[in-house]
Formats: sequence, C-alpha cells, structure tokens
Amino acid sequence: MSETDPAVLTMIRNLEAKTGRSLSDWVVLARGTGLGKHKAMVDSLKADHGLTHGYANLVAMTALKSADEPEGEALVDAQYGAAKAALRPLYERIVAHVRSLGPDVEVAPKKAYVSLRRTKQFALLQPSTAARLDIGLNLKGVEPSGRLEASGSFNAMCTHRVKVQADSDVDAELLGWLQDAYSRA
Repeated sequence: MSETDPAVLTMIRNLEAKTGRSLSDWVVLARGTGLGKHKAMVDSLKADHGLTHGYANLVAMTALKSADEPEGEALVDAQYGAAKAALRPLYERIVAHVRSLGPDVEVAPKKAYVSLRRTKQFALLQPSTAARLDIGLNLKGVEPSGRLEASGSFNAMCTHRVKVQADSDVDAELLGWLQDAYSRA
C-alpha cells in the first residue's frame, strides 16, 4: 500500500475527516500499544477505537512498516541490481508495452517481483536468475504449449510462465499473451 496511490491518499484524507486524527496521529497511537503483529493491531484499533477494518488496516500497515523498507522504483532497482542488472532492459521493454495496453494498467513492485494489474493481477515479472526473467501470466483455460508453460511451482498467483533470456524472446507471441492476460483481467 503506497501512500502516493490516489486511493490511499483519499483514505488518508477521509480518516482524518471522520476521526479528527491524522494518519500520523493514529500511527503514534498504534505504535504506543506495543503490538507488533498486524492482526493484533487491527483488532485493537477496531475494538478500542471504533475504526472500520479498512482504516485499521491502513494504520496498522503504516505503523508496522519499517522506515528503511523500500517502495516503488527502489524495489525494482533492488531486484535488478548487481548480478541481475542485464535483465533490466528486458523488464523496461515489457513494462513499456504493458503500459501501452491501457490507462488502467497498474505496475506494482513487490519485494521479489513486479505485479501487473488491472482490476486484478494479470501478469508478473520476476528476475528469477541472473540470466532469466520469468513472466507469470493469468490465462485460465489456455493449454500450455511450447514456451508457454504451466506455472507449476513458479508462482501460485499465475496459471502460466514464459522464460525470457534475450531481447529476441520479447516477441509478438509473448506480447500477444500479455495482451490476452490484460484483456481477461
């Protein structure tokens, strides 16, 4: 949950309007409980302060987030640093294509991969080795064939995987699968 996301910014404004306390005030209060687990903190905020689940979740996530935890582009930089730096141009090319699919594409970096979302996740990009970028796709009902493999143990959030090792692997076939996954989301 990024504090630069428009939906999160709206929640932050509404939290203060509805409770009279800013997010930072709620974070200080939540940290003061000494609770270190997300669920316990959410439950406490709901029971002791009457927050709805959404607001309690926002406060708990913010309160428990480490100050030095990377977000956004810093997560991508960490994924494609050092040994995996040669994969960054492949990543950038794929992301540029995906962004061209529509204005509703959300590129959401996580610690180990980047989620590509619309109304739901339709693909993910993961630098699995120093020489391979794995593309996870959600293509329910499509039979695996050739380089469009069943996802297997790669990632439970995807139905298929395509291994990309060179610029030539980012071809019309792969871009078509990305378009198909986007259309289904």
